[in-house]
Amino acid sequence: MLIVLLIVLIVFGLGFVLHALWWIAVVLFVLWLLGFLIRRPSSGSGPGSGAGTGRGRWYRW
Repeated sequence: MLIVLLIVLIVFGLGFVLHALWWIAVVLFVLWLLGFLIRRPSSGSGPGSGAGTGRGRWYRW
């Protein structure tokens, strides 16, 4: 009986953690998407502007 209770508690705990992680993932994705869409494109023609270099890219490396 005690083993069944422990299994139920573990399964319930894992389900709760997975549910919470999904919500955290959704919130982080929305924040990333907003930052991606709101980001102002840099103007200019020097290094680090547009055309696949520096801040013109959507990633930092």
